Amino acid sequence: MSIRMLKTLIAVADHQTFSAAAEAVFVTHAAVSQQMRTLEAQWQVEIFDRSTRTPEFTPIGRALLARAREVVRAYDNIVPSVLGDDGLKGEFTLGAVPTSLTAIIPFSTALLKSNCPDLHVRLFPGLTTHLVHQLERGALDAALTSKPGIMPVGLLWQPLAREEMILIAAPKVESDDPAEVLRTHPFIRFSRDAVVGTLVEKWLQDRDIAVRDTMELASLEAIYGMVLADLGVSIIPEPCMKLAHQPPLRRIRLAPEGGPVRELGLIWRKDSTKMRVIEEITAAIERALRIGTFSPEAIAQAV
Repeated sequence: MSIRMLKTLIAVADHQTFSAAAEAVFVTHAAVSQQMRTLEAQWQVEIFDRSTRTPEFTPIGRALLARAREVVRAYDNIVPSVLGDDGLKGEFTLGAVPTSLTAIIPFSTALLKSNCPDLHVRLFPGLTTHLVHQLERGALDAALTSKPGIMPVGLLWQPLAREEMILIAAPKVESDDPAEVLRTHPFIRFSRDAVVGTLVEKWLQDRDIAVRDTMELASLEAIYGMVLADLGVSIIPEPCMKLAHQPPLRRIRLAPEGGPVRELGLIWRKDSTKMRVIEEITAAIERALRIGTFSPEAIAQAV
């Protein structure tokens, strides 16, 4: 057994097939298959159920996979722990929901890089559910997500911001009544695969508001463009960090007391060996939120 074999085992789990794993670890498909059979022979267990077209992990295989991830993380942390750099060098994989990519993630990443110049941050956009699954599999070190409905065992959550859901419409829309606007205009729906989309759907159903769906998108920038072109109205989270030049749209509160709230926060594994970096990322996001506006001038002054 070697660390190389354990990394191949993890690649099979992360990439679903032997062929994809082979590309990820830069070996042939036959080499992946041979390494997995060698592990099974050495451990004297069946890691994969080969009765299916695509080999699937057996229960004991999944248990061994979890331990393999722990061993590889510990191995990768040997040199940083000895040199005392607290892991503020090398690579850190950070997931992020699409709505955070326009301001808060670029701003906080710039702040992080100014404090940790030897740290390389790899960003992976995705919806909350997908990012949580990637964290559970060990494919990400941390992620900025909406708060999951159910927090998986083994993950930790740090709330960082709250964003009120609001109705946006083209400037020509005159009414201030959200229900009237929604009933009289086409609706551009935030993806129901996202936590935000679920919040929107629940709010509409609770108030028995029937909308005329015209499209369903997961990109905040795309929704802004469609609404600005007067192709419909939409309900989105009011970004916790403002752009220096906001799209000229009407923003209507869903109720005098406010609409539902989307919580944003950082999530990571309890057994993470990169807590020092996670602390730095959390601090960078909190600082960016205190500044509140994303612009070249704000970045220049902050870094």
